[in-house]
Amino acid sequence: MSQSPHLSSTWYRPMLARHAGEDHRTASSLELFFDLCFVAAVAQASLAFEHEIAAGRFLHGLFGYALVFFAIWWAWMNFTWFASAYDTDDVPYRLLTLVQITGVLVMAAGATEALEHGDFTVITWGYVIMRLAMVTQWLRAAYTDRQRRRSALRYALGILVLQVGWLVRPLLPHDGGIVSFAVLAVGELAVPVWAERAVGTTWHPQHIAERYGLFTLIVLGESVMAAGLAVRTALDTHQETGSVLTIALGGILTVFALWWLYFAQDAPRRLRTQSTAMLWGYGHYVVFASAAAVGAALAVNVARATGHAALTDVQAAATYTVPVALFITCVWLLHRRAAQGSGKASILSPVTALAVLATTFTPFTVLCTGVIVSLMIGAHLFAARH
Repeated sequence: MSQSPHLSSTWYRPMLARHAGEDHRTASSLELFFDLCFVAAVAQASLAFEHEIAAGRFLHGLFGYALVFFAIWWAWMNFTWFASAYDTDDVPYRLLTLVQITGVLVMAAGATEALEHGDFTVITWGYVIMRLAMVTQWLRAAYTDRQRRRSALRYALGILVLQVGWLVRPLLPHDGGIVSFAVLAVGELAVPVWAERAVGTTWHPQHIAERYGLFTLIVLGESVMAAGLAVRTALDTHQETGSVLTIALGGILTVFALWWLYFAQDAPRRLRTQSTAMLWGYGHYVVFASAAAVGAALAVNVARATGHAALTDVQAAATYTVPVALFITCVWLLHRRAAQGSGKASILSPVTALAVLATTFTPFTVLCTGVIVSLMIGAHLFAARH
């Protein structure tokens, strides 16, 4: 049995699985508000990453960014798939979502401290708040959806046990922190695989594709905002105006091309089975993290052009070309089996990624990258017509 929430809220609706083929399934206003709150967490992580790179602590910043962004991405992803299957939009559901939003804001408050100083105390509490709210949601689903009770209980149990681990982790010696993070992260990734083997949940392909697309817009938008602030600062101080404007132009071309590339894909067609959906969903960690890193890298290149970054030109360029190449490559890998077109067209993305990496050792790296990815989009359009 399935249900679809009405536009007006009610006090309570039984949490029954929504139909995977439901017509006109779109993101709700609550989901959009939830995503909006994640902007704060993404922005703080990107800004702290930018500061670490500009200060010359690239490896430390990259490692911290990977860990912090995992927490952001995984918390968002779990809510998204649950909402696709069980969104009732009643008062209990909205209040539990509010608890999760509170957790997001706590995570945002602790992102800088975690990334720059390795202190994950605050961000861990924010993460645990979000995840415990999800435990409650899954228990509610288990109570009313008898057909998928085993799956819902597995989700609840797995998440609950792991949260105990996350709370214990900050108490461990520093040397054990990395190992414990890796163990707990693998456990988090394994919970959906284990739970879905009992009885698959009824996520909606079009709805999931839309939700991921909206979050991609958020992280790309954060890149534009970060770059815009860096350019504004440089222009206000009248430093290297020509170089800064060149970087800005290249950044605009790049972000626009990345947006075009992502939304040219037919994601619902890719989301046909549980296994491909898992790979597609998990693979978006790289898509989201690299897209958000582009904005930080643009700001770093502006800082380098104005003499405010402790990096060489090649190092600054690499911070930009690597996330762009990763974004292009990952989108290609996630969609290559479902892609249409000739064999020549199918290799455009990996060739473009290699060309982008090659611009690391050239002058005007950001502008060259923007031109190259724009030419890739043009080549894709030409191939589609022929």
